[in-house]
Amino acid sequence: MPSIAVTGSPGVGKTTITQLLIEQGWQTMSVSDLAKKFDCEGDFDESMNSQEIDIHLLAERFNPDSGKRVIIDGHLSHFLAADAIIILRCRPDELKTRLAARGYSDDKITANVEWELLSGTWAEIIEFDISQPILEIDTSGLSPQEVAECISTWIDGGMVENRPTTAIDWLEDN
Repeated sequence: MPSIAVTGSPGVGKTTITQLLIEQGWQTMSVSDLAKKFDCEGDFDESMNSQEIDIHLLAERFNPDSGKRVIIDGHLSHFLAADAIIILRCRPDELKTRLAARGYSDDKITANVEWELLSGTWAEIIEFDISQPILEIDTSGLSPQEVAECISTWIDGGMVENRPTTAIDWLEDN
């Protein structure tokens, strides 16, 4: 049974999509819950209003149960042991709207929109030579159900390597 990391910037739809996958028989785990469970939380970052996670320590301590279909939800999930990675992306203007609706501070919105704009998750995947099969999905114009269906189709098709030669480039559109 596969374990799948669902990653991407905050606001791209990770948790919404993983909730839909629960209905298809997947178990889900969030990176933040795993960090608590394995004592891998760091300090609370007041400026970003978020709990820091020692993701490298968590990667050492966590191994998914290979007998279960597991989705690991979180913007750092691509660092954890998984059979495949799904990167959810969102147009920066749409992401800004989503994060503002969550009540994020201007600084936190700017940091996350810049991360998305620069394909930060891809930079980490390349830097750390992460080699699992990858599916990248632009969630900007898709419903959560459409994204979940795309993911299910990819998984049911054997998670065939779908690593593009380049990541979605939001700068090309400007």
